[in-house]
Amino acid sequence: MANTAQIQVKGVNKIFRTGDKEVVALRDIQLEIPEGQFVCLLGPSGCGKSTLLNAIAGFSLPSSGELIANGKAVTQPGPDRGMVFQEYALFPWMTVEQNIAFGLEIKGMSKGDITARVSKLLAMLGLSDFRQRFPKDLSGGMRQRVAIARVLALDSPIMLMDEPFGALDALTRRNLQDELLRIWAELKKTIIFVTHSIEEAIYLADRIIVMTYRPGTVKKDLLIEMPRLRDPSSAEFNQLKRELGQLVMEEQQRHHNDELKMAVVD
Repeated sequence: MANTAQIQVKGVNKIFRTGDKEVVALRDIQLEIPEGQFVCLLGPSGCGKSTLLNAIAGFSLPSSGELIANGKAVTQPGPDRGMVFQEYALFPWMTVEQNIAFGLEIKGMSKGDITARVSKLLAMLGLSDFRQRFPKDLSGGMRQRVAIARVLALDSPIMLMDEPFGALDALTRRNLQDELLRIWAELKKTIIFVTHSIEEAIYLADRIIVMTYRPGTVKKDLLIEMPRLRDPSSAEFNQLKRELGQLVMEEQQRHHNDELKMAVVD
């Protein structure tokens, strides 16, 4: 793994303003993420995980501070940063094959090259038998495989994933976690993965960034040194789960207390 940071987050702040109200979503975020690292952003609702991810993606730029990806300042979305959403974001009128090929057609890739790349991804993700199906004909897990394949087709060095497995049942979720780890090991992408699940973060990540409830800051930056594949029933796994659970629950309690104060004011 290279020592040079592929993603740099330098003193990033994000403020949302609605009328005369101001909400500080992110405060002084400082991070360096090396090439090929699998990073999970962990924390309760309201801690700014998705806000930070969207800033890195270029969808919602910070109010102040600097973001650098692949040596360039982030000023807008770009093909070097592929995004996988929880909602699948597939075109319902396109087949599986057409959804995966869409970005490649926009880039102007030749038909032969598109066919070769799409076929490779269909095989990699177990979708070859479904290439002519439409999203409505697929399960949630299969739709998410298509969404991941569509991002992989663009060959972005950075994959940004916003709770991509959050709506799936436990078995499908674990299967896709294993698929993602296999793809990551093969393709060496840098992944930033947002999750509420402590177990998911430990199972997947090289590194877990625990964020505080609003304003979102880095509460804990932890390297995970357990070998893969990790056993959620092991003593080491559960010890780490307890430690992270304590950190997250502290922030969840802050969130709860804040809501109680707002209810009293209202």
